[in-house]
Amino acid sequence: MAILINENTPIIIQGFTGKIGTFHAQDMINYGSNVVGGITPGKGGQTHLGKPVFNTVKDAVEQVRAQASIIFVPPAFAADSIMEAADAGIKFCVAITDGIPTQDMMKVKNYLRRFPEQTRMVLTGPNCAGTISPGKTMLGIMPGHIYIPGNVGVVSRSGTLGYEVADQMRALGLGISTSVGIGGDPINGSSHRDIMQKFEQDEATKLVVMVGEIGGPQEVEAGLFAKDNMTKPVVAYIAGLTAPKGRRMGHAGAIISASGESAAEKVEILQQLGVTIAPSPSAMGETVAAVLARL
Repeated sequence: MAILINENTPIIIQGFTGKIGTFHAQDMINYGSNVVGGITPGKGGQTHLGKPVFNTVKDAVEQVRAQASIIFVPPAFAADSIMEAADAGIKFCVAITDGIPTQDMMKVKNYLRRFPEQTRMVLTGPNCAGTISPGKTMLGIMPGHIYIPGNVGVVSRSGTLGYEVADQMRALGLGISTSVGIGGDPINGSSHRDIMQKFEQDEATKLVVMVGEIGGPQEVEAGLFAKDNMTKPVVAYIAGLTAPKGRRMGHAGAIISASGESAAEKVEILQQLGVTIAPSPSAMGETVAAVLARL
């Protein structure tokens, strides 16, 4: 089992024929993902990488039964592309695009709330690496070869640290059920808590790794959820222990602005909630191995 996507999920690429969309679409096809086409307005009816091109997401849903989408659309137009996917009935959308204006993402969040919760599209990102269920399917830009199948779920704000934990686990012979990048922007489609709830319901996932950063309340909210609602152990690493207060650090969301948002404060709170903390980025894999050994 896996969460969000599996080997049968029909995938489309929004921004299919552009340079970046083409590169990563080919990578996903090579991985074995079920890419059924892509969207480039004005190029409907053509083929690209051996797949059909559609003018709209609605056309792709109707003609090739697309269920998942990945966004490689420039920042100025990306919010409209996300809302188009939701309106067309896409179930899961990954927004890779970096630099989407915060006001545009507020508009997206409000738009998604119009849909009933049971049928509402799940959105991850923007500014994320995507989602991969190793050995099954990849909907993202990650290096697929470093992920091996297993029973550990990963949810990460940082793409690079998500790769790092996967590679460390692989070196120890430990695999991943699904790895989900939620993005580093202050307003994103899904939170740590949202994804951890899905991992709790997934029979194939025995442990969850949460990779967080300074800034924002998401990691603490996820820890509170885990304490009250999860039967599976959680391992966390919080980046930014040495960051000076008030300094923006790379990701748009990685800025300390209030009490409880620094890495040290988050670590202290999460430990009190029963979350096992990896002390450094290089210790993520061995920390996971130690907790798994106790199960």
